[in-house]
Amino acid sequence: MVNALAGGGTLITFPLLTAFGLPAVVANVTNTVALCPGYFGATFAQRELLKQQAKRLWLLLPAALLGGLGGAFLLLNTGERLFKGLVPWLILLASLLLAVGEPIKSWLKKKSAESEVNRQDKLIAILPVGLSAVYGGYFGAGLSVIVLAVLGIFYSDSLTRLNALKQTVAFASNTAAAVVFLFSNQVYWSVALFMMVSALAGGAAGGKLANKINASVLRWLVVGIGLVVALIYFIK
Repeated sequence: MVNALAGGGTLITFPLLTAFGLPAVVANVTNTVALCPGYFGATFAQRELLKQQAKRLWLLLPAALLGGLGGAFLLLNTGERLFKGLVPWLILLASLLLAVGEPIKSWLKKKSAESEVNRQDKLIAILPVGLSAVYGGYFGAGLSVIVLAVLGIFYSDSLTRLNALKQTVAFASNTAAAVVFLFSNQVYWSVALFMMVSALAGGAAGGKLANKINASVLRWLVVGIGLVVALIYFIK
């Protein structure tokens, strides 16, 4: 529900999984697989906008898929001890990304209003999108903010169209990582299946509550939770 309304759901689910005793790598793998259907739903809902950007998709999707695969293999080859050491930094980064999400959207709206729309396909965007996808496959929280900022830098277009493209890049990165994780023997399936069902229900509830809950307040609440969780991990 938080993902549907404001983003940042991983800042709640990942710490909960580790709090219930799952090792950090297993928790991250399980979280990635469990939340994959949510990315599909967000992408499918914007399919009409994506049809208008077919050339961009052909350019960026391979980079997103390869980046997601690279991030997944990188995670599986990171030892539990090293990854646990990185967790507070990753959560802190994700919290800060969520905090700057709205300013980035405001900048994109202003940019699209002031500059002439240029829907030319730029090959140079492939590399930063691919690098963003590596992060997405490795941890993922805050990926949407990174991708949206990258797209805004390289493309002059409306926020609505760029947002649809961002959803697809995030979905491709997450799905590529999830496919790798399916064969890793690291998915805690009883938890993953429960989370999938809950995520679908929460997404539906979020859609109905969209006009009743202040997304900005909720976003800052999640940022606060993320900062507290990061502090707890640093102390531990």
